Amino acid sequence: MKTQVAIIGAGPSGLLLGQLLHRQGIDNVIVERRSGEYVLSRIRAGVLEQGMVNLLREAGVDQRMDKEGLPHDGFELVFDNRRVRVALDELTGGSKVMVYGQTEVTRDLMEARAAAGATTLYEAENVQPHDLDSDSPYLTFEHNGETVRLDCDYIAGCDGYHGVSRQAIPQDRIKEFEKVYPFGWLGMLSDTPPVSNELIYARHERGFSLCSMRSATRSRYYLQVPLDEKVEDWSDERFWEELKRRLPEEVAAKLVTGPSIEKSIAPLRSYVVEPMQHGRLFLVGDAAHIVPPTGAKGLNLAASDVNTLYRLMVKVYEEGRTDLIERYSQTCLKRIWKAERFSWWMTSMLHNFSDEEDFNSRMQLAELDYVTSSKAGMTTIAENYVGLPYESLE
Repeated sequence: MKTQVAIIGAGPSGLLLGQLLHRQGIDNVIVERRSGEYVLSRIRAGVLEQGMVNLLREAGVDQRMDKEGLPHDGFELVFDNRRVRVALDELTGGSKVMVYGQTEVTRDLMEARAAAGATTLYEAENVQPHDLDSDSPYLTFEHNGETVRLDCDYIAGCDGYHGVSRQAIPQDRIKEFEKVYPFGWLGMLSDTPPVSNELIYARHERGFSLCSMRSATRSRYYLQVPLDEKVEDWSDERFWEELKRRLPEEVAAKLVTGPSIEKSIAPLRSYVVEPMQHGRLFLVGDAAHIVPPTGAKGLNLAASDVNTLYRLMVKVYEEGRTDLIERYSQTCLKRIWKAERFSWWMTSMLHNFSDEEDFNSRMQLAELDYVTSSKAGMTTIAENYVGLPYESLE
């Protein structure tokens, strides 16, 4: 097999990159080690920045998003018995976010790729990149019992933190930066109406909580829990009771409870690898960086990498601008580190790091009090939440 761009990973970033490239006439093949059904079963983020919404429109996969997605022009911060609304549109000159689940984004992209007749090879085993330093890199993998070689010009590693792409780069060529947080998020999905029509981020002495949603009839809630907690120890009843304790009384009174569809615990960490490229291999999304979910930046950062790589490939194939290739990593990292900062800041400000009142907890309340009583502070939150502008390669 031969293609121009080989994409490892059929999650939303790999599919979005493939769709954008296809619409520009740049041939690509996606190789995914899991089945399509497994990819769709992953419960992930649901808040899309304005930049990602625009990119999905450019990819031609915006019809269902515009019909079923929920545009949000604000969210709430709850702390110290106070409720403060962050008016995103007013503070940013009209920018909003879109609540539309990652599963739905993935489904839309899968359907668009199938309709276009582009190639995606699911359940490909033992995927390995080769000759990354040469002008003729290639992938090898096993598919339907046969060993396959896929020759290409470039490789996009969209296969996540545990994928093979980053591992293909020699360790002495990269530097890793990581911060691990001493807690996780217990998330629960339920077919119940959301407690509020906007997201609520709540700091509480018992721990952080988040009230989110996937649609007008499907809710997603999160609780901060110790890292040693086990999902099986959390019945639905225990989850709902704990969530009510962490919310203002008037919010808890409106909470509609019901059976869970899914429950899981995710550890929180910040992670970045530099550089994000090696020869003809480019790392995209979670293959290169992880953020704690507090800032709603994970999927959006992946989309920003896709935007950069897509624009780069168009320049290379349409204008011969191979001189821009070396700028991919530094262009992506400018925006990544700003998003890492925002996600770290929101996490540090809203979570409990100790069971006792201490200096850190007083600093959290002082920080929240300051930023919510200052227009400059509120603007900072809003600008980062809706997403900073995409960086240019030139």
